Amino acid sequence: MDTLDQAPGPPVTSSSTATPTPVAPASTPAGAPRRFGSLGPVGLVLAGGISVQFGGALAVTLMPTAGALGVVTLRLLAAAVVLLVVCRPRLRGHSRTDWSTVVVFGITMAAMNGLFYEAVARIPLGPAVTLEVLGPLALSVLASRRAVNAVWAGLALGGVFLLGGGGFSDLDTVGVAFALGAGAMWAAYIVFSARTGRRFPQADGLALAMAVAALLFLPLGIVESGTKLLNPTTLALGSAVAVLSSVLPYTLELLALRRLPASTFAILMSLEPAIAATAGFLILDQSLTATQAAAIALVIGASMGAVRTQVGRGKAPAPTNAP
Repeated sequence: MDTLDQAPGPPVTSSSTATPTPVAPASTPAGAPRRFGSLGPVGLVLAGGISVQFGGALAVTLMPTAGALGVVTLRLLAAAVVLLVVCRPRLRGHSRTDWSTVVVFGITMAAMNGLFYEAVARIPLGPAVTLEVLGPLALSVLASRRAVNAVWAGLALGGVFLLGGGGFSDLDTVGVAFALGAGAMWAAYIVFSARTGRRFPQADGLALAMAVAALLFLPLGIVESGTKLLNPTTLALGSAVAVLSSVLPYTLELLALRRLPASTFAILMSLEPAIAATAGFLILDQSLTATQAAAIALVIGASMGAVRTQVGRGKAPAPTNAP
């Protein structure tokens, strides 16, 4: 996978300043995607990362009340309701391949969320995100056709392990396994988010996939948390987590993936541990050490290098992939 294009419409360049194909006003819910698109693909990714990590920190404070699976259930349900109401996706006129893509996307989101929240229930937020980001980093090497992207991925990987203190042997083994599993699902999420974005207008595919994820997770949340999910305070906080961790970031990332190659997007995801460490400091009172600050600098440097490489590539149109 090299260049992603918006559907419907002709190919766009892979430059971070590329303009997406115009969409008829009737298909633009409340004008939100168009306004978001003015940020540029890199800005969309960064805004989504900030939103999801601060939402994750808020979710950690809710887990003692609702449990990890309960928090995921509230997050997915609230996000699905918001997206379905705002987007009002069309159910007819889609091919079997369209539906299979959106269903797999929903399964991927459900698995990614469930595994990650089970991880942060056992290990701190920073190390959990540090391990999770290995999935997108691996994708960046596998998806890229340029050797220089492997260099940026290697630099980011060094920062990721430095952020984890040089090793994770003191962490709960099950929590580490959950975080690594979430990373694998994150890589799959990047792939299927891009495919869904090409097959459905605006955020319609995201809304449908979120509904699939919510329906899949509902029985698990009920089994673990039961009537705790109906507590007004829990519902309010769960809805806030849904907006911060699902509605905003997934919409922004889906739009960004229409205009960025998966390899560049995946390396940008290596900023997530730095953002998570900041959110942990501000919300969970988790301070940063000098080593962690150095790791953040490495990760940011790798991401800046990836963006500069991609901007240089975007000076000429690039071929598109088949859906």
